[in-house]
Amino acid sequence: MWPCITICRPLLLKLRSRYAFSKDTRQTLVSPSKLIFRPSASCTGVGKKWTRPTGYDTGLKTYNSLTKQKEPLILAQEGIATWYSCGPTVYDHAHLGHACSYVRFDIIQRVLSRVFGINVIHVMVITDIDDKIIRRALEKSVSPTVLARMYEEEFKNDMLALKVLPPAVYLRVTENIPQIVAFIEGIIRNEHAYATKQGDVYFDIGSIGDRYGKLMGAGDATGEPEKRDSRDFALWKASKPQEPSWESPWGKGRPGWHIECSTIASSVFGSQLDIHSGGIDLAFPHHENEIAQCEAYHQCGQWGNYFLHSGHLHLKGSAEKMSKSLNNYITIKDFLESYSANEFRMFCLLTKYRSAIDYSDASLNEARSSLATITAFTHDAQAYMRGQLQCPAVEEGALWERLAETKANVVRALADDFDTPRVVNAIMSLVYHGNRHLQPITKPDRSPRSPAVFGAFLAYIREVFEGAHSVDSSGTLENVVEQLARFRSDVRAFALSVQDTPPGEPTHASPSPCSEKLPLLKACDTLRKDLASMGTAVVHQGSQAKRKGEMREGIIHRAR
Repeated sequence: MWPCITICRPLLLKLRSRYAFSKDTRQTLVSPSKLIFRPSASCTGVGKKWTRPTGYDTGLKTYNSLTKQKEPLILAQEGIATWYSCGPTVYDHAHLGHACSYVRFDIIQRVLSRVFGINVIHVMVITDIDDKIIRRALEKSVSPTVLARMYEEEFKNDMLALKVLPPAVYLRVTENIPQIVAFIEGIIRNEHAYATKQGDVYFDIGSIGDRYGKLMGAGDATGEPEKRDSRDFALWKASKPQEPSWESPWGKGRPGWHIECSTIASSVFGSQLDIHSGGIDLAFPHHENEIAQCEAYHQCGQWGNYFLHSGHLHLKGSAEKMSKSLNNYITIKDFLESYSANEFRMFCLLTKYRSAIDYSDASLNEARSSLATITAFTHDAQAYMRGQLQCPAVEEGALWERLAETKANVVRALADDFDTPRVVNAIMSLVYHGNRHLQPITKPDRSPRSPAVFGAFLAYIREVFEGAHSVDSSGTLENVVEQLARFRSDVRAFALSVQDTPPGEPTHASPSPCSEKLPLLKACDTLRKDLASMGTAVVHQGSQAKRKGEMREGIIHRAR
């Protein structure tokens, strides 16, 4: 929910263009053409058994797909989390299923950074060469490169619109072909892969024995005549007509899907990775094969210490996930025409990140209502602090105790596998208790006022939701509404004004505006109603103004 601290992107890009990181990123940098990884003492583990890492204990627990249970989150280096995530295969529009995973992990990264002071170094790959990209490019009669760049840019714009923080760096597959070739050569050298006469290279699953299947089991695969085992998967694919290809020791071809992530993650983070994330649909075969490749290359038993997987997004009433192949998806762009990024983020916060989530109007309306309640409380508390909202005496001591209790509950919930539903419940309870003390009264009773405690409430709520969604943190939205109300007031005053009565003409007891101004009054009333429907009430405060018929107006926001 909060901004993560990332390393300087220009510096990382400069380093990335010249070097690839070796097995120990703290010691050695080598040229990509000489990319060689050797076994590291930090690369631990035996067989399928998970080995608890040594290093800095964060005090958090997170569900680890490698063990199917919550584990203490222990990082290799104090205050730093190395994090790799699989980015999009850019052949089509991104949809809400993708958005759900990226927003959920964005929330977790913000929690680690803002709440627990951990610097998250996040790297994401862009798959810009793939069977799907090639097929779509042929359909559209464009080059795969043009197609991939177009959808890559759209993806980044979608993430920006959803307020997802970018990684420290995006890395394209096509810009890392030499590193991928070197990585495959290393796996062959360690006798865990083999080349065929046709120019393909396959990973040899039999060579690692029972170590394959750490996430989801060994699984099944289709047999190919040149494969030693039906489960063997492609590291390098021999070139075919009308397909992009690159030179390699095995002839022209292109990378397989899984090898790109192993290579790129290793080129940045070396032989040890703290956290790997992705949707649960990527656990097998993609993440399973990544693990096999990296551990075969680095000759170790545990490359990635924690695998975090987000649950699927389902359409309400359907057991099937939202996906392009099922043609049951909603694009991010289409969604944002009806709902805001903040509403979608609240929608994600209301369920645990690793749970399946149902998409429906009812669930989105629940998120919208929660946001409206928080926003309304923010406006009321600010009005109270300004002296614009008169209320009975506040039980200040009880509110301070409530705030301290909420803070403790939020930290406990986040430390327990990033339990955002518990966090939202804690904040909504805080808002409820705050609202109980903000009941307006018609006449001031000169009771002592307690603006400071409400300032503390607002500061904490902003801290919790900063980045998750804007709760008027900059005051910009409020200023816009204030200016709009002031403009409405001026227009209404003009519409209600009457012309001076010419000498000799009779004076009416209750002058009314001329008929030409009636549409202005109607427009002012319509605007007032529209603002009310969005939780902003424009009320007449009742004081007489200098001009006859003019009423001074103010803005009061009430929780619905």
